[in-house]
Amino acid sequence: MSEAHFYEVAVKWQTDRLGVMSSPDFDNTLEVVTPPQFAKGIPNKWSPEHLLVAAVNSCLMTTFLAIAENSKLSYEQFESNGVGKLEVVDGKYMISEVELNPILVIANEEDREKAMRVLQKSEAACLISNSIKSKIIFTPEIKVASTVS
Repeated sequence: MSEAHFYEVAVKWQTDRLGVMSSPDFDNTLEVVTPPQFAKGIPNKWSPEHLLVAAVNSCLMTTFLAIAENSKLSYEQFESNGVGKLEVVDGKYMISEVELNPILVIANEEDREKAMRVLQKSEAACLISNSIKSKIIFTPEIKVASTVS
């Protein structure tokens, strides 16, 4: 990619530990809060910590979709669960690890090796994972549709 791209996001404090994120690219907004694990945190709403893990996990998916298409990999389902580990490192809070657990359902057993290569290539090429210093723990699983109940 030779061009630079820019993604503008604004945040505006509303009340307590709650703000609203917006972008000129979208019609909708998103509330963002301090997570409940911190003082005055608010449960049941998106936090920066959730959004960071979501960015890594959704980047894996979108990268997979592009690489699978370019590789002509046939698949029936893709889903992924991501978990971020927040801890104190060198006296500072950080998301030190993001565990990604994608599950890919393919139609034919003979596509398993190719599917694993595409998944691994997708993890390596994910621009969000490559932009953060968190350790990425990648544990893909491939299932064959005829064996999935």
